[in-house]
Amino acid sequence: MQTYIVSRVRQDLTGSVDDKTKNSYSRFFKEEVKCHGVKSAAVGKIAKDYFKELKSAGQADRENIFALGEALLQSDYCEEAFVAFEWAYMVRAEYTEADFFVFEHWVENYVNNWAKCDTLCNHAVGSFIEKFPSYIENLKLWAQSDNRWLRRASAVTLILPARKGLFLPEVFEISDLLLKDEDDLVRKGYGWMLKEASKPHLQEVFNYVMKNKKEMPRTSLRYAIEKFPADLRARAMEK
Repeated sequence: MQTYIVSRVRQDLTGSVDDKTKNSYSRFFKEEVKCHGVKSAAVGKIAKDYFKELKSAGQADRENIFALGEALLQSDYCEEAFVAFEWAYMVRAEYTEADFFVFEHWVENYVNNWAKCDTLCNHAVGSFIEKFPSYIENLKLWAQSDNRWLRRASAVTLILPARKGLFLPEVFEISDLLLKDEDDLVRKGYGWMLKEASKPHLQEVFNYVMKNKKEMPRTSLRYAIEKFPADLRARAMEK
């Protein structure tokens, strides 16, 4: 059943290739990326349609979904990773603590560009952390990893929780750990996290930025203050 489903998903993806999308992929990445060239809306529809089929067949349990995801990820195609990560998010109600280590394995072994990192972490891993908040301690370990994608993941996992006003102390702790990171994508990742945290916690994030702006890379600073009112943005940009 697993081989059959994975084969059909791949067939549907290759049958949905859009030349314009395929040719534009390289503009968004500094790394070499492997993609079929399918529009994101079409990838999303394929993921949802197959999930419904799996559910109807009684095959949409968490264990089977993760096994299917692992099989899809091995191809390294972006669209197949997005299907795997969307399916993983769809079973969030069934998450157990052990799933953190599935996600960690996926970041370490299959995430190799910012789009894969953000697609997995914004939704599936972020939902996991909301359900099992003690695992934020593991995110702090990710922030100290030699793996750039684990470091970015430590921040972008908290994007949606931060937007809801959650985990502000941990947002600042992870920002501290990443503050002077030399990787541009990590800098953008924690700057984005601070930006989302500023929506419900403007004063606290402003204070954090003012305290750290001399050490914070300009890229991170610009991301962090993007939603500030004009007067606070101007003060944050002052040298």
